[in-house]
Amino acid sequence: MNAVNEMAAAQGVAYMDGRYMPLAEATIPILDRGFMRSDITYDALHVWKGRVFRLADHITRFRASMAGLRMSLPQTDAELGEILIECVRRTGYRDAFIMVMCSRGVQPPGTRDPRLCRNRLYAYAQPFLYIANEEQRREGLRMILSKTQRIPPEALDQRIKNFHWLDLTMSLFEAYDRDATATILPLADGTVTEGPGFNVFILKNGVLATPDRGMFEGITRRTVTEIAADLQIRCELRPVRAEELTEADEIFTATTAGGITPVTWYEGKPLGDGRPGPVTQRILDLYWKRHEDDALNTAIEY
Repeated sequence: MNAVNEMAAAQGVAYMDGRYMPLAEATIPILDRGFMRSDITYDALHVWKGRVFRLADHITRFRASMAGLRMSLPQTDAELGEILIECVRRTGYRDAFIMVMCSRGVQPPGTRDPRLCRNRLYAYAQPFLYIANEEQRREGLRMILSKTQRIPPEALDQRIKNFHWLDLTMSLFEAYDRDATATILPLADGTVTEGPGFNVFILKNGVLATPDRGMFEGITRRTVTEIAADLQIRCELRPVRAEELTEADEIFTATTAGGITPVTWYEGKPLGDGRPGPVTQRILDLYWKRHEDDALNTAIEY
């Protein structure tokens, strides 16, 4: 790799349909249905201190998303894992964010039949990402309930990770217009779903709850439920109504891009004393402690 490519690779490495390259050089065909129709699924993983967190779980979920969209790839799970690890290895990053995607591909001219496309594998690794900046992680997010409704699960199964983000994106404009930093989207029935790239948990009277419909079932969300079980905290996966967030003792978000982030302000009012709650902090600490568990982490040989 020459000096120019080494500089480009320093920002990340991509794998595009059979070839590794600096992330800055990675492109997809403009006629790929992943670009033209959002006909694509993906999964997001992270590396912490040189180890991939819950690699097998992410690949299993990626397979499920592909099956839900009637896509397939020739690589085995082991081969997929090695491609993702190789992207990280080539960057040298000890803390990294990984994306893996399966696109429908380019359809032959003169047809819109998705069955005639060859599905394409894309992946990349870049420096670790937080969805919240340092101050927000320390002081907590300011959240609102969006007026934009989440795409209902009857229209699109949200358990299939996808790039249909316009509802999520428009909700962010609402948040910024109201001096907030995060948003949660409702369904028409008055229940809430998720925010742009994260699941939401509420705590009331010592009991955790997280929505079970109209949202993506995150790996970090799963990890939180496991931590709650270890702490003997009841954690309910159920419909959560919007008014429950107003009455909550604590709220936090859960995502691969940064883990657990407290919410300390909701709909114009501070939660509790306006500081991250003790249960949120305990779960956050134990979440990062799980990154030391050999059973959940895959070491990268650099």
